Amino acid sequence: MNPSIARISKGVQRRWLQAQNNRKIASLAADIERQAPESNSCGPVAFFNASSRLAWMSQNAAFTLISSWALCLAGTPVVHFVCHAGMTRCQLGTNRLNADEPPPCVVCMAQSKHLYPAAKTAWFDFKLDSELEHAIRGFSLAELMAFEWQGLPLGELVLPSLRWALRRHHLLENPDTLYFFRQYLLSAWNVAVEFTRFLNDRQPQGVVVFNGIAFPEAVARRLAQLRGLWVVTHEVGLQPFTAYFTHGQATAYPIDIPPGYRLTEAQNERLNRYLTERMKGNFTMAGIRFWPEMAGLSAEFLKKAAGFKQIVPVFTNVIFDTSQSHANVIFPHMFAWLDEVATLIRNHPKTLFVIRAHPDEERPGKAADESVAGWVEKNRISELPNVVFVNSSEYLSSYELIQRSKFVLVYNSTIGLEASILGVPVLCGGKARFTQIPTVFLPGSAEEFHQIAEKMIKANQIEVPTEFQQNARTFLYYQLYKTSLPFGHLLEADITPGFVRFKNDVHWQDFQASESDSIAALVDGILHNGSFLLPNGDD
Repeated sequence: MNPSIARISKGVQRRWLQAQNNRKIASLAADIERQAPESNSCGPVAFFNASSRLAWMSQNAAFTLISSWALCLAGTPVVHFVCHAGMTRCQLGTNRLNADEPPPCVVCMAQSKHLYPAAKTAWFDFKLDSELEHAIRGFSLAELMAFEWQGLPLGELVLPSLRWALRRHHLLENPDTLYFFRQYLLSAWNVAVEFTRFLNDRQPQGVVVFNGIAFPEAVARRLAQLRGLWVVTHEVGLQPFTAYFTHGQATAYPIDIPPGYRLTEAQNERLNRYLTERMKGNFTMAGIRFWPEMAGLSAEFLKKAAGFKQIVPVFTNVIFDTSQSHANVIFPHMFAWLDEVATLIRNHPKTLFVIRAHPDEERPGKAADESVAGWVEKNRISELPNVVFVNSSEYLSSYELIQRSKFVLVYNSTIGLEASILGVPVLCGGKARFTQIPTVFLPGSAEEFHQIAEKMIKANQIEVPTEFQQNARTFLYYQLYKTSLPFGHLLEADITPGFVRFKNDVHWQDFQASESDSIAALVDGILHNGSFLLPNGDD
């Protein structure tokens, strides 16, 4: 088929599927409105998700909808705080290559109207605060980062979103960056003003927001907490079509694993089956498959490695990822850690260091502006004889590499957890989800990192605490089968990667707590301070 015709055909199909999904949402919403029992006397639960989608329905947009419908059917009133062009710039609506391009508010608002056709909503517009605009005019980048307004640390709250939108950690002090920063601050303050009015008017008992890091939801979360309200955040889970809900911050992934918890034989077998598929590259994250194939180690690589005493892989992250704000406790950022790794590389010429860029670094439409590949080139790291650099587009098997390694260096990548499961020593440069329990070596400072790394490189044998491997298996099992609430019975993949739609055979009854453990865990977690854990995760 002619490529132009194929694109037109796919576009028509996408719009038809979206229209079909919107009709499905309208039908479900109307049925749930009719079937919902009379609301109890408690205040409503407020929902706010302005940052997980624009025109289509993302997984997190679906999770917002599913949880709100579940509460309605449980007899709890719900109200959605919805953006009606209420920000001059937003995280997803920022074109980093064109500062003058406004966000696509028209299509976003149209989709919001489809998502909440029968729900109680409070829409907010943008109103410029001229006093604030004057106050930040002419500010430097450092001044904007530290900026506070009427007791609210706006600079701190918008910074993760700006880094994500501009695809870099180190922001450039240029007119475009300063413009975006000012617009984010003005938009965040407008959210603060409007959300405060919303809280005063609706008096919700609590708030459910998307991830709590994107700046609109981060502002809402902070304001709700200042009032003593409970706040629940959510993100995509580790398995396809799964959600992670928490009373903490979803991107930090807090998990409370009971002391002494041990996997049963059946649970270990279940985890082994998952790991077998993952190590073939058969997995997705947030609907995206990173590895279309997984290549083994080449004869050329093995020949080079044979000339060295030992192999140490270095696994990196995407620098603008929202998890990074939680990771930066030992080093100020990942590149500072890589600078320390570069020192180790130069000090140990008999060790082969394999630096691997994260596969998401070059994802179309989300490519990093500040990348590990750029760091390697700038510092001429790949010119060192004891370095192999694996770019994000190379599908080399990390697992085969790990099994040939003396130990593994990671910042906060999940591959560190998997390496520990494989019985290989792991040294972290950043705080990771899995460092909540002893699974890897986690130093307390940059100096201690250097000392431990030097010791591990020079040691004939590295002594690893026996609990690391078992704890790593337990943590991964919890992530997969206890905390990841599955909604694959309600959702299916859309034609656009990363987006979803409701299945045709889904009915209003499917959102009742009695119909699935996932819905039951949602309702109990939101309304009764429950754990959001699956009761059948121990099967």
